[in-house]
Amino acid sequence: MPVLVVGSIALDTVKTPVEEHADLLGGSASYASVGASFFSAVNLVGVVGDDFPKAHIEFFSQREIDLTGLQKAQGRTFRWSGEYLWDLNTRETRSVELNVFEHFTPTLPADYRQTQVVLLANIAPKLQGHVLDQMERPRFVIADTMDLWINIAREDLEALLPRVDMLILNDSEARQLTQETSLIKAGARIRAMGPRYVAIKKGEHGCLLFGDGRFFSCPAYPLEDIHDPTGAGDTFAGGLAGYLVSQGGEVGFEQLRKAVVMGSVLASFNVEAFSLERLRTLSAADIQARYEMFRLMSQFEVVE
Repeated sequence: MPVLVVGSIALDTVKTPVEEHADLLGGSASYASVGASFFSAVNLVGVVGDDFPKAHIEFFSQREIDLTGLQKAQGRTFRWSGEYLWDLNTRETRSVELNVFEHFTPTLPADYRQTQVVLLANIAPKLQGHVLDQMERPRFVIADTMDLWINIAREDLEALLPRVDMLILNDSEARQLTQETSLIKAGARIRAMGPRYVAIKKGEHGCLLFGDGRFFSCPAYPLEDIHDPTGAGDTFAGGLAGYLVSQGGEVGFEQLRKAVVMGSVLASFNVEAFSLERLRTLSAADIQARYEMFRLMSQFEVVE
């Protein structure tokens, strides 16, 4: 069974203190779909303009990403430009051109409507709800969000939360949404808003998972070289969703613990090169080896 991914597809210009690259493949759905494709087939829903490079379409197809739901519109593809400061955690948006994405309305092909695991990548919560209106009883729904929607579409976001099984957001967004300084309290408050599970991303400090009265802290993989953090969170969400699909059956806290680790593994590879370039060369053996390192990092021995 595939995972359904709905979100943005973009052409990015990214500047770091040492490099700058233009017209890179980007967008939440791009990173999430490729991340998920390492574990399962993917049904992708998004929109691109007539300037979208054919090479990117071919890359999606090579990853067994079904493009029946990809809309092609006249005009320019959504474009984003951003600059990272020296810590590579602080990012400034230089420009946003919505272009064909401005009027994007996700329309699901008939074959997509019975998909069991759904990842609503980072788009407006009203559009995320529109996707769910077209679905036929999905088994597990994951939604991502960001500070923009908390600021300008909070009512729509709050209406969406009871309809999803899991919400993914970062630490600053969790605090913004709940007005709690403690992430533990923030996780509990978000769960009270509707989703059974909450994953709070903390960048280089890992991820927190809440649900079923339980708590799991996943470390971040220690990297020496980080080239481009863009899309790390979307890759994490895609890897998590794809792994859940690959396991089948009911989704519970134990399945999500490993899915969070697998998502973190994919995200750690993603930041090692600009755009999705590192994921182009990634192998199953690479993923398994780094998963084993994550597992060893989480073990400890008490010496008396």
